[in-house]
Amino acid sequence: MKNLFFASLILFAFSTVAKAQQLKSPEGKFVMEFSLQNDGTPTYNLKYKNKEVVKTSKLGLELKDDKKSLLNDFTIADTKTSTFDETWKPVWGEVDHIRNHYNELAVTLNQKGTDRQIVIRFRLFEDGLGFRYEFPAQKNLTYFVIKEERSQFAMTGDHTAFWIPGDYDTQEYDYTKSKLSEIRGLSEKAYTANVSQKSFSPTGVQTSLMLKTNDGIYINLHEAALIDYSCMHLNLDDKNMTFTSWLTPDAKGDKGHMQAPNHSPWRTIIVSDDAREILASKMTYNLNDPSKIDNTSWIKPVKYVGVWWEMITGKSSWSYTNDYPTVQLGVTDFAKAKPNGTHGANNANVKKYIDFAAANGFDAVLVEGWNEGWEDWFGHSKDYVFDFLTPYPDFDVKGLHEYAKSKGVKIIMHHETSGSVRNYERHMDAAYKFMNDNGYDAVKSGYVGDILPRGENHYSQWIVNHYQYAIEKAADYKIMVNAHEAVRPTGIARTYPNLIGNEAARGTEYQAFGGSKPNHVTVLPFTRLIGGPMDYTPGIFEMDISKMNPDNKSHVNSTIANQLALYVTMYSPLQMAADTPENYNRFPDAFQFIKDVAVDWSESKYIEAEPGDFITVARKAKGTNNWFVGNVNGETPRTSNIDFSFLEKGKKYTATIYADAKDAHYKTNPQAYTIKKIAVTNKSKLSQFSAPGGGYAISIIENK
Repeated sequence: MKNLFFASLILFAFSTVAKAQQLKSPEGKFVMEFSLQNDGTPTYNLKYKNKEVVKTSKLGLELKDDKKSLLNDFTIADTKTSTFDETWKPVWGEVDHIRNHYNELAVTLNQKGTDRQIVIRFRLFEDGLGFRYEFPAQKNLTYFVIKEERSQFAMTGDHTAFWIPGDYDTQEYDYTKSKLSEIRGLSEKAYTANVSQKSFSPTGVQTSLMLKTNDGIYINLHEAALIDYSCMHLNLDDKNMTFTSWLTPDAKGDKGHMQAPNHSPWRTIIVSDDAREILASKMTYNLNDPSKIDNTSWIKPVKYVGVWWEMITGKSSWSYTNDYPTVQLGVTDFAKAKPNGTHGANNANVKKYIDFAAANGFDAVLVEGWNEGWEDWFGHSKDYVFDFLTPYPDFDVKGLHEYAKSKGVKIIMHHETSGSVRNYERHMDAAYKFMNDNGYDAVKSGYVGDILPRGENHYSQWIVNHYQYAIEKAADYKIMVNAHEAVRPTGIARTYPNLIGNEAARGTEYQAFGGSKPNHVTVLPFTRLIGGPMDYTPGIFEMDISKMNPDNKSHVNSTIANQLALYVTMYSPLQMAADTPENYNRFPDAFQFIKDVAVDWSESKYIEAEPGDFITVARKAKGTNNWFVGNVNGETPRTSNIDFSFLEKGKKYTATIYADAKDAHYKTNPQAYTIKKIAVTNKSKLSQFSAPGGGYAISIIENK
């Protein structure tokens, strides 16, 4: 009996090893192992520098109205490994070239009793792992509905997390820092009061999720190439510290309607023991397809101003009239309507912004509230509001276009859909043609409020497909898109680089709605920006909002120096100087940095970083030898120590340092800053103070 026991043990060990497939990253920093459990359940685990970072985790999908889901009873039919190594050039970005180097394992699985087949494809980079499900064309799996995806991410301990609640309709939350075990208790209040879908678990969180282990390993969980699929959230089993994917449902509660051949988005795990490498990772972009736009010459980074902040603060309004009961789209005679006297998008005001843009070297002016329908939406309706073609009586489309053109400035279109996506799709061709006819080459789209058709969520499969449709349709008209309230980006901008910006997080506007945490901007680059640039709309110089609107008592929780630094730390090819001309004219010396800073880069160096505490970045302006440095700081004052070794050897530069004054503080003294010039070379070093909620910005210009 004893010999029989050992023989059985050896046979079991051999069968387990025989089922295991190991994949190493190109330089061996990571090792991923795939295996099947005894019941045929697919699993994987991940090690980083010989240390486990993801414990054995299950994979699979639960199907709706099906006797058997894609969870177990699998056998390995085939495995294929390959290596890929290329360098590609982004149209715009933090760097002018990106290396895409990975080792791949594709595991083909047959399911016993169903004659079904799926492929789980793993790609292991030097910065982490991506995996996805693929559904080949086959007889017994053609049309199917996903009840839930069951991808697990089993953590090795009670990590520190930077998280926002798993809301199906908004990402506009301040981040909470806590242990995983604390998420349930801390989220109860937000879950009960704010989360749009009460059916979501109170331990649900959104991606991109940033984690830190007790021994200093940083882990980021997200997804890449979200197309024709529901957006993924993560639900935490806080007894076992295991996250499981939780897809956004549609109006019927379904998580995804699939037709083979098809595949899921990539699930991504970026890992490093250096926080700077998380920020520098391009893995999310590398898991997306190359650009499908052959001629990208019309896609240009943009620095702009806009008739926006005065509306956000309540100083002016989007609507032309407050006469809600009598105003209906298509039948209103605005000549008889009573103007409210606060409409911001009027000819004289827009010309003021155009003049300011031209005088200060900005590319464009964003104008919101130019078209009919706002009073109807604000008043009582949102079923059918905007046609995206009809201006208010005080907004001369052609006249303002010609005026802006004469000044070398463009106007950015604004399309607020009010969440009525069917209405927007009906008008989209006409709206984009209208833009072409009137000289607009960029649009800011908005999806404020509940999605129509009723019951749909902002991040369900059907609405994700709408956002993608809008991007692709815009490309047909050579239009750049900056989508607000849309799904968080997942690297799609590599494939469609006309997607030059998104909001999809708590932006600057919330500083006028009660404020954001002063360390918010030290978290966003580790979370929201992992998938693509954010239109954060920085550059606020007047922190006391009551000076814009006496009825608004909000305060911007930032110093002026911090606001300047955001143009470097919050990467985007679309950067707004969000404050009003009057406020910039009060601080012309600080405003100079916004005028000078680039929006497109050839190199980026992450000098120091710690999520929630501080970030310091240096970037080289594309086509020049000039650099810009930005530092944003959390709530604790600190001093940075920087060396300028990133500068070219043998060159001399003049650095202009825009910094917090010694007594600066985001709450009590936010407008206290200093400016000084120093000579620097690649051998220079600098110690620089950052106040609570503060930071500094440096322009480094090569001496000619």
